[in-house]
Amino acid sequence: MSRGNGLLPAKPSHYSLRMEVLAWSTVVLAGYLPGSLPAGLLAGRLKGVDIRTVGSGNIGATNAFRIMGKGIGTAVLLVDVVKGLCPCLFLPALVAGLFPEGHAPSLETLQLLIGVSAILGHNYPCWLGFKGGKGIATTAGVVGALAPLPFGVCLGAWIIFFAFSRYVSVASIAAAVALPIGAFAWPSDAANRLGLLFWIFLFLGVMAIWKHRINIQRLMNGTEHRAWGSQKETVK
Repeated sequence: MSRGNGLLPAKPSHYSLRMEVLAWSTVVLAGYLPGSLPAGLLAGRLKGVDIRTVGSGNIGATNAFRIMGKGIGTAVLLVDVVKGLCPCLFLPALVAGLFPEGHAPSLETLQLLIGVSAILGHNYPCWLGFKGGKGIATTAGVVGALAPLPFGVCLGAWIIFFAFSRYVSVASIAAAVALPIGAFAWPSDAANRLGLLFWIFLFLGVMAIWKHRINIQRLMNGTEHRAWGSQKETVK
């Protein structure tokens, strides 16, 4: 064993900073790379259209529904959810083994980092000049994997606000606001309502609202498209 300095614990003689940095980088990539898969763009190319140039110009599921119909829109939605859900559920146990012995973080920490990385991959994919979707479906997958009760709160908020407004953007913003509220009301640790999960969910909620800033402006101007409204484009 190497000696500690009185402030930090001693590191095992086999400890390698390079290996730990590599392990953390792998954790981030384990979420970012699946999250960055542009399902909407790829589906559009199968239909012979660049989804970034039609409708709202967004590569997410809402624009896919509007441009390519319910079938392809549903497929894009499911892929966007799965690329947040599956990395959180199945990859943490795999990447934990990459850390030096005795230095692996908790499973919850790995899940949170992989989940946030997946959402960032969807919102800012490096393959598309860091111009991606708004992250609602991918965030739903991550939250569903990490915290089922807050996920239920967000889903309920989304359904209620969509039913009354018929605006996907309004429903999504409502779900984003409900996310940290759900984490506070039903924390993973009842003794720690303002723990890491709350702050991560607060960050994700704020980011989702920020990604909807153009929608908010259109809502204020009265030019936002309602679901199943008269303003619709389709690709045959």
